Amino acid sequence: MSENLKFAVIGGGSWATAIAKMLCVNQSEIAWYMRNDAAIEHIQKYKHNPNYLSSVEFDIKKLKLTNNINEAIEYADYLIFAIPSAFLDAELKNMTVSLSDKIIFSAIKGIVPETSLIVGEHFHIQYDIPYYNIGVITGPCHAEEVALERLSYLTIACGDPEKACNMAKTLSGNYIKAKISDDIIGTEYAAMLKNIYSIAAGIAHGLGYGDNFQSVLMSNAIREMKKFIRKVHKMKRNINDSAYLGDLLVTGYSVFSRNRMFGNMIGKGYTVKSAMMEMSMVAEGYYATKSAYKLNQGYGAKTPIIDAVYAVLYEGKDAKSVFKKLTESLD
Repeated sequence: MSENLKFAVIGGGSWATAIAKMLCVNQSEIAWYMRNDAAIEHIQKYKHNPNYLSSVEFDIKKLKLTNNINEAIEYADYLIFAIPSAFLDAELKNMTVSLSDKIIFSAIKGIVPETSLIVGEHFHIQYDIPYYNIGVITGPCHAEEVALERLSYLTIACGDPEKACNMAKTLSGNYIKAKISDDIIGTEYAAMLKNIYSIAAGIAHGLGYGDNFQSVLMSNAIREMKKFIRKVHKMKRNINDSAYLGDLLVTGYSVFSRNRMFGNMIGKGYTVKSAMMEMSMVAEGYYATKSAYKLNQGYGAKTPIIDAVYAVLYEGKDAKSVFKKLTESLD
């Protein structure tokens, strides 16, 4: 890996903070863009993000903090986007500089609502970025465990193996292991879909279903994911690899999962609006549910779990009744 490569993180949330922490291990300096001026001032003064993963302490000499997305883009060769998918399009509209010579990696687990595209496709179609300059960073990896320096695994997917290796080496450390993949589309769809299944797991928990049912739900979810991704992008892949099954399991079971938390609140009787208001972080699966459901109208994959979550979140149907019916279609 060339020591001359420069990296920038675009986003100010927990995942962006975790990625900045990983990058700082192997880089002398990184650019970090976030909109929140107060957060930037706080990091510069106290060395940690006041809003996310506040236990992570940064070497300020390694951070080029900016509230101007164009400055971060101009600085770097590799751009890592870690903005909630619901806000990506609005952020990109603030750009006045070109992305044509940049290598884009997405750490976003969702679909861009304005275009109903996963992030890689959005950059390719909307900004004419070739797929060999687009990559994906997926788990299984919770930002909170990176902050605690617990052993975590990443999958780095890119059409250009050299760029995937560059990113993998830059993110790797004593507690981060990274491997590469050529399944850009599949891993990104898997990262989006697992959030929907995590909401389903949370709803089930909120309704009082136990671990026995959860295991059946997750077993069916990985098979449903396989069917959906095969319709979208058919290629040889092992759905039991960490980027697919592993990421699904950690998101479905972990106490750190915001999507599971969101689903749990819905299962306990919260409205979508009230659950969103109570959470301090975005549940990507909420937006992904609508997009995946609409996309599948064209693909025609059998997706009873996605259909059930959509019925509860967007059609206002009673969660208890919907999940009772869902139990009859699972095996």
